[in-house]
Amino acid sequence: MKKINSLILILSLGLASSVSAQKKTIDQRVDSVMKLMTLKEKVGQLNQYSGREVTGPSSDRKNYLLNDIKNGMVGSMLNVKGVKDTREIQAIALQSRLKIPMLFSLDVIHGYKTVFPIPLAESASWDIDAIRATAHVAAAEAAASGIHWTFAPMVDIARDPRWGRVMEGAGEDTYLGSVIARARVLGFQGNKLGAVDGIMACAKHFAAYGASMAGRDYNPVDMSEQQLHEIYLPPFKAAADAGVATFMNSFNTLNGIPATGNSYLQRDILKGAWGYKGFVVSDWGSIKEMLPWGFATDLNEAAKFAIEAGSDMDMESEAYKKELESLIKSGNVNVKVADDAVRRILYKKFELGLFDDPYKFSDEKREAKVMNDPSYQKIALAAAQKSIVLLKNKANILPLQKSMQRIALIGPLVNAKRDQAGSWVVYADTANIVSVNEGMRAKFGNAQFSYSEGTSITDTSTVGFNMAITTAKNADVVVMVLGENWDMSGESKSRTDISLPGKQEELFNAIKATGKPVVVVMMAGRPLVFNNIADKADAIVYAWFLGDQGGNAIADVLSGDYNPSGKLPMSFPRNVGQIPIFYNHYNTGRPVTKSNDIRYKSAYIDSPNDPRFAFGYGLSYTSFAYSDLKLAQASVIKGQTMKLSFTLTNTGKVTGEEVAQLYIQDKVASLVRPVKELKDFAKVKLNSGESKVINFELTPAKLAFYKEKFGWITEPGIFKVMIGGSSDEIKLEGDFKLR
Repeated sequence: MKKINSLILILSLGLASSVSAQKKTIDQRVDSVMKLMTLKEKVGQLNQYSGREVTGPSSDRKNYLLNDIKNGMVGSMLNVKGVKDTREIQAIALQSRLKIPMLFSLDVIHGYKTVFPIPLAESASWDIDAIRATAHVAAAEAAASGIHWTFAPMVDIARDPRWGRVMEGAGEDTYLGSVIARARVLGFQGNKLGAVDGIMACAKHFAAYGASMAGRDYNPVDMSEQQLHEIYLPPFKAAADAGVATFMNSFNTLNGIPATGNSYLQRDILKGAWGYKGFVVSDWGSIKEMLPWGFATDLNEAAKFAIEAGSDMDMESEAYKKELESLIKSGNVNVKVADDAVRRILYKKFELGLFDDPYKFSDEKREAKVMNDPSYQKIALAAAQKSIVLLKNKANILPLQKSMQRIALIGPLVNAKRDQAGSWVVYADTANIVSVNEGMRAKFGNAQFSYSEGTSITDTSTVGFNMAITTAKNADVVVMVLGENWDMSGESKSRTDISLPGKQEELFNAIKATGKPVVVVMMAGRPLVFNNIADKADAIVYAWFLGDQGGNAIADVLSGDYNPSGKLPMSFPRNVGQIPIFYNHYNTGRPVTKSNDIRYKSAYIDSPNDPRFAFGYGLSYTSFAYSDLKLAQASVIKGQTMKLSFTLTNTGKVTGEEVAQLYIQDKVASLVRPVKELKDFAKVKLNSGESKVINFELTPAKLAFYKEKFGWITEPGIFKVMIGGSSDEIKLEGDFKLR
């Protein structure tokens, strides 16, 4: 009888390749596994642990984790990478009674082996195809090394650059963030889960983490229903609609309730109203963190709150492992709640094809081939080029003229490699990273180069200034590379002061005083405050952290071999006192209409209200003209789409790309509406003198807003249409009526 039961077990799990097993739907196959599982085995599927200790030196944790894996008590592991280690651990998982394969996950945020620009930088490209392409390469490399699942994309809307995690997202705008969320999900996952060049994506952090109070990680969030649904949830909905395999909940509270235990977010919205079929994983230890929040009295209660709220998998809290079985046996948690979580996880394992071949992502030959694909560096270079934003170009000093034969490279980031990789890199290997020094010397082969660091990022001394000044005086032009260290942005890297650290600004002043033209290349993971440099520099190139090909991309822009086309995805404040600052603010009852008339108006007395550099801003080496705005009709009936067009012309001397942006304003509504809202954009490449007609559509969804107790609604009234090259540089305007 035992032999017969074992045979039935194997066939039910789908490990045999029989025709009948292949004809079963995934739901049927999940059902067949669920019927065989004990309660303890079900709970086991809901546990995720870090593998750092498991694949490293022997430790107590290694021993008990390996034992848990062998007994089917671990459903997933993170931080196990490479074919050798993933295959080894998977083999241990297959020693369990039911031989259920394990999921291997990793924070593949902006590349696996090939390092691409940080997500915020890529968002500055406004190039959706390029963003999807880099996510696909990252997925292909990760999948080839045995990884099934990445904890990306981060789709949090962020309006506070003090928050270090802005580097992981798409910036401040809901529409742009939603379009990019979809692109990244499709890039990571491909057309269908299960292909060996794709991995499961994870939309995080659900929800509103980007609004953490004071820009501090792990802090509370308090907001209205309207703000939640209108600003912060749409990118998550876009990810869900794109088929994202998983969600991750966030560390913050939302209106007093930790997201991990928030049934409104996870049950009512995500799995209820949106009908989401994937599974939700907690962020690292966030279930047990409900204790210090003061929301749960002990781990038992935290486990109950989390599973009932819809957190399917417990990452590193051990709450489900220690408490869930007893909660179910005592009747404090309905077993159906746990069954739903297990079912969702098993479904993804079947969808990936792991039951049919647990080692399908652990092929050493494929790993070696994929990791050395030369085409990936070409994709990395294109992404880096597109991510660069030209903020200033006084007297068209850029591109650098060939007559400038003596180029001084000055600053603490001239030779930066690890810093160019930014935060959240899988391998801190700098072998493939091109520094600005290397890129410039390769690009300007006939120039005479000199170099001086001048100061380090955090140096408090000016001892290196004299050498830097001498270097500058002997040059035709100075390129200064300034900014943050890589570990000044990212998780747990909130800053109250987002100006240039150390003595960098003083170094700039000293170099500028030589009278030489100064081009500043700024590297950072967030918007920085640098008013003095913004005023005095001859040119400013915002280079973020660009990854492997950063040095080459910067050299391409400075030489003119690539015409910059990036546009800012976040507003750059003039000072920290303006934060949070964003373009789609409300007008107030006392708006400033004249810059010199601020008496009893909504204004600062010590600073302008507007940002230093606005959302959507970015210069080019050519110029563009907007003309001939045409609205298809003067009015549309509720539920209809308004079609409009305009002509974009390259009026400069070189080929270039422009990001044409469409904004609207609902002039009068039952809720106060923003001064403008991005509703579409088009990145258009035009040769010198070339014109093109650009078409946009304003669908009913783009005219809607969220109203508590009513949901998404549209109201009759006048809508203002605005088109331009940035949020503060509108070139065309028109009105239409919604009836």
